[in-house]
Amino acid sequence: MASAVRKGNFVYVYDEQGRQLTTIAAGGGSHDGLQGYTATTVSVRKGSFIYIYIYIYDERSHQKSAIPAR
Repeated sequence: MASAVRKGNFVYVYDEQGRQLTTIAAGGGSHDGLQGYTATTVSVRKGSFIYIYIYIYDERSHQKSAIPAR
């Protein structure tokens, strides 16, 4: 994962080539939305909760799965 951007009520996640990997609903509140991201995670606030999504890659850097952390 290379970047994550909030547009309206959604967070869009992109790879290194600029291809969209996924879209995450971010909510519409003034504090909702993208909180941050790393090479393997995206943090999104919805109301009073912050959800962390974990991205898993294989040895060739191909995304294998994306799961919400608990």
